Amino acid sequence: MNAGPAEATILIVEDSEITRRTLGHKLKHSGFECLAAEDGLEALEVIERHDVDIVLSDQQMPRMDGIELLGEIKARYPDMPFILLTAHGSVTKAVISIKQGADDYLEKPCDPEDLVATIRRSLSYRQLSEANKKLKEHLRSQYCFQNIVTRSSAMMKALGLAEKVARAPDTTVAIYGESGTGKEVLARAIHFAGKRMENRFVAVNCAGIPSTLFESELFGHVRGAFTGADRDRDGKFELARGGTLLLDEVGDMPLDLQAKLLRVLEERTFERVGSNKPLRADFRLIIATNRDLAELVREGRFRKDLYHRINTFPITLPPLRERREDIPLLVEYFMEQFGKDLGKRLRGVSQKALDVLMGYQWPGNIRELKNCLERAAILIEDELIRPEHLIINTGRVAEGDVVSISLPLNQFTLDNVIDRAIETALRLCNNNKSRAAELLNVGRKMFYRRKK
Repeated sequence: MNAGPAEATILIVEDSEITRRTLGHKLKHSGFECLAAEDGLEALEVIERHDVDIVLSDQQMPRMDGIELLGEIKARYPDMPFILLTAHGSVTKAVISIKQGADDYLEKPCDPEDLVATIRRSLSYRQLSEANKKLKEHLRSQYCFQNIVTRSSAMMKALGLAEKVARAPDTTVAIYGESGTGKEVLARAIHFAGKRMENRFVAVNCAGIPSTLFESELFGHVRGAFTGADRDRDGKFELARGGTLLLDEVGDMPLDLQAKLLRVLEERTFERVGSNKPLRADFRLIIATNRDLAELVREGRFRKDLYHRINTFPITLPPLRERREDIPLLVEYFMEQFGKDLGKRLRGVSQKALDVLMGYQWPGNIRELKNCLERAAILIEDELIRPEHLIINTGRVAEGDVVSISLPLNQFTLDNVIDRAIETALRLCNNNKSRAAELLNVGRKMFYRRKK
């Protein structure tokens, strides 16, 4: 007898008292806690009073039989596992029970080992189903539109468009923006706000796949299709069935594959490499790119017909330098996130550090800002992030770069402007005073005089 905690609580519904006791003894010996009811009506009363993990019910019973009980339980407790015990030869009733939601059925008298194995299999499936449901709920909350922080009018416009197209599950969406602006984050938000969220979101980086593997990656292949294809393999089109397929950096897709993608989008079917069996292409397509596809079309590097097919609903994300009013919001959001992830108290950033962040151009956009803050959050202990904790530019300043200096109005004095210019120059030149002096067109001694 298992002396530890019970694996689960099983409700045995059986009109024969001897059978109830026999089943209860077997299951308790296997580590389960058991409750009993002599028919369906009593079973429903037991479930209302006790926590039941799974129902094991006979088929033939007075007042309410097993099939009727199954219908009542699925109506009231749709996730409750249910196993039906049938008389020998009652296959028709067993098939009906499976169609109505029963997890499994066993013929009486059933082998004790088969019974325990069937119960554990049903419980494992229920646990897996609950874990999958919780994961989807977590992802939906993580990638919801409300988690995209902004007060920028341009960004608010983009989010408004995204929320509207999320309700059109078959519309192709084209997201444009520089690297690091959050194109994949927006694509996931569109997916998890729509009807396809119950199925997969599959992301493909078109710039990261060798041209020789591109077709197999998207279409899949059958065994023997080419050297090394030792088994059938699902492609991204199949994995995304019922869900969303994101083709990131679609501008890097080879021209020959662009023609095949166009055919898939037009006909909504495809074949695996090495097969002539058509498969249904059932997914919403979202493309993302940091390139000007219209310009690529003019250069002959992107198909004009494909461009018009995928540009159905364009959304453009502004770069961070054009939405500077969002930087304080993003800093607060990321610091809260890092505090939870690192398990430490993060007090935020100093005003001088925030001024540095506000004055930087952010060529890597939100991704660069996040990485910069994450490094600083790891370094500090119960203190504010200061300018010296920030590493945001280690290269030379190129001619033509735009440099901005941000100061609150109440601190807008000549001395503060000069100090900020010096700080910015040092940061841009990786703290090299000679290069910074050259950038400002002043003597190197200026830095020491200002310090004094």
